[in-house]
Amino acid sequence: MLKGKKVVLGVTGSIAAYKAVDLASKLTQAGAEVDVIMTRAATQFVTPLSFRSLTHCPVVTDMFDLQSQWSVEHVALAQRADVVVIAPASANTIAKLAAGLADEMLTSTVLATRAPVLLAPAMNTGMYENPITQENLAKLKARGFAMVGPAYGHLAEGGQGLGRMAEVEEIMGAIRQVLGRKGDLAGYRLVVSAGATQEPLDPVRHLTNRSTGKMGYAIAEAARDRGASVVLVSGPASLSVPVGVEVVSVRTAQEMRDAVAKATSGAHALIMAAAVADYRPETSAVQKLKKGPEAVTLKLVRTPDILEEVRGDFVRVGFAAESERVVENAREKLVRKGLDFIVANNITASDSGFGTDTNRCILIDRWGGMEELPLMLKSQVAERILDRVREILSQPSGGKGNAP
Repeated sequence: MLKGKKVVLGVTGSIAAYKAVDLASKLTQAGAEVDVIMTRAATQFVTPLSFRSLTHCPVVTDMFDLQSQWSVEHVALAQRADVVVIAPASANTIAKLAAGLADEMLTSTVLATRAPVLLAPAMNTGMYENPITQENLAKLKARGFAMVGPAYGHLAEGGQGLGRMAEVEEIMGAIRQVLGRKGDLAGYRLVVSAGATQEPLDPVRHLTNRSTGKMGYAIAEAARDRGASVVLVSGPASLSVPVGVEVVSVRTAQEMRDAVAKATSGAHALIMAAAVADYRPETSAVQKLKKGPEAVTLKLVRTPDILEEVRGDFVRVGFAAESERVVENAREKLVRKGLDFIVANNITASDSGFGTDTNRCILIDRWGGMEELPLMLKSQVAERILDRVREILSQPSGGKGNAP
């Protein structure tokens, strides 16, 4: 998503400017070409050398620098940019942008560019909540500017409040979302499930499995990056909520079934990456069960089979986490649940499956095709899954095959 993209990073006068150094570093590591523009006030907080050392590109601080590599800088950078990111965006710069001023390099570049602009506001709570600032932000949103943050937290002057710049990972997610607006899944609505479900035995114990949700979250983020509208139905997980993704948190299999049924109304695809518990205790104790001298017999009953129960005119993708006869078991599941294709993997492998950042999968479709993927990052597996979903959606077969 970011490799080879031209990112113009504007840095304004805010104590949060130190975070922009980390942002520039992470963008560069992701393969983006980062051109930094600093306002005069920004240079009072961090130095141009910090950005130049990380991006390996000259840093623009002067609108009239005749030694610059850019012939007419504000025009050249504006035309070069795939996206303009201003992080931190001070109240002063936001006011200038809302008024259409072009009195220094950053505002001139924004005024001249046709690339999307993303703002990460950072300022004192009073400044942020001031009606003038809110009016300026509303004007910019109406003009198509994207926003990320601000967050609630510790502020430079002490105390807690709203106005803290969004964290770097959140800004990175917002950049990917902005760049993906015209992706090959733009206009499509995808529902993705992720993580394990928990079936309560009593207030402190439950039946669950080892799924961490990493695969489902990777699919949701990749779909967002390709322009899709994404609903992520997630069991309990310790992962960061993906920017630009609607997350519905659930706990039990029944809750996930109900949430998926609701979310798939009008959806183009359902990708069930969640590891849903097959059984739950027949009864759940209201109070904590005490340990006694005798063994306890636990009666289990079936939970809803979401892929079998939730029907609709959308692409249906399932997962098969198997410990033996991987292909045979996956094919049986594919047919029984009426799926378009299934993603099978061997959970006994140490380098794939639950809790790892990598996966080794086999894609099996209802037309008899099978593709064995090598060991890949889960983010790469997500892209291959979405490639297949996009192929099915592109088929002129009517219904779920129609483009939006």
